[in-house]
Amino acid sequence: MSRQGARPTRQDDDWWGELYDEATADTGPTAAPDSLDDRFASARDAVREEGPRPREPAPLPEPAPPPEPERTEPPPPEPERTEPPPPVLPVASADTPDHVGSGPPTYDPEPTALPSADPDALEDLVPDTVLDGARYGPCTLRAVSLRGDSARYRGEPRRDALLTARFGTGEQALVLVAMATGARTVPGAHLAAAEACRGIARAVGRSHRRLAEDIRAARRGDLKSGLHRLADRTLGRLRASTADGAATVSLRCLLLPADPDCRIRVFFGVGDGGLLRLRDGAWQDIEPRLTAGTADDTTAAPPGEPFRFRASVARPGDVLVLCTRGLADPLRDAEALRAHLARRWSGGTPPGLAAFLADARVRVKGYAEDRTAAAVWEA
Repeated sequence: MSRQGARPTRQDDDWWGELYDEATADTGPTAAPDSLDDRFASARDAVREEGPRPREPAPLPEPAPPPEPERTEPPPPEPERTEPPPPVLPVASADTPDHVGSGPPTYDPEPTALPSADPDALEDLVPDTVLDGARYGPCTLRAVSLRGDSARYRGEPRRDALLTARFGTGEQALVLVAMATGARTVPGAHLAAAEACRGIARAVGRSHRRLAEDIRAARRGDLKSGLHRLADRTLGRLRASTADGAATVSLRCLLLPADPDCRIRVFFGVGDGGLLRLRDGAWQDIEPRLTAGTADDTTAAPPGEPFRFRASVARPGDVLVLCTRGLADPLRDAEALRAHLARRWSGGTPPGLAAFLADARVRVKGYAEDRTAAAVWEA
């Protein structure tokens, strides 16, 4: 048996050639009758020879289903098939609210307009927010400076300045936190505030060894007179460098020794702000008072700029807060803010940087100034 598609044999070649050879004559018409009547007669005769075909038996009808029993009540409707509802994820409430008090502040809580920029003085730009932190010995530091709601809305620069610096190494090191606020009505006030922080940092840095020794030895008198001279020189140079009054600033500083055995914290400065302490869950206002008979806490300074000084001994669990007026005023006036921050900052565990920023920016209606604060947790 040949395979399909195989070449034909020689005998097949002869047949193929005879069939399609041009010399082969046509077969011509057949001799059998091939009319329409002849074909009908042929089919009729074939049917008669075969006989009639037996019919196939008709299919039996399917049995009818039994009748359903009569119902006394209509059948309950089939429930509609609906997609199951998606699971609702729980939303945790924020630990830190946007504001406290009787109602939301007037301005938007987030930055709106950027300050105008000079292409030839880009170094004068200041960011909306500055955040810093450190830990030395038993104390943990958190510091923040952020633009107020009013300045954010008007596109004004942050007039508060913040500087944190460490001078020295090991247990002999001294940590400085400096913050300043420029006068609101004076152009370039933010530049004067920044220069005041840099100026006092240069002065403290050059004298940090002697200052650290005086703090560890609790030489309160030497500290007060020495820091007063440093502040006067710094602000004097700033006033001499500007003739338009832009040097009018409030300067507030905190000195923290890195020695773990030294618990003395030193505050000094010029101008308004706040120095508060959170102890045993209660706030204490320890800002030096500028009244007669308080020579231990203040020293005479140029007119309108009394020098403030305080050296305090920290206890484990204390939280010392140094701030500009932007936070000091609402802390003193709004009980809801004091209660909120007392809950957040009590307990001995310092917050992380992000949590501290969220706490410091909780707003109170009617207070829209820049906020700068440094908080020290004592272990």
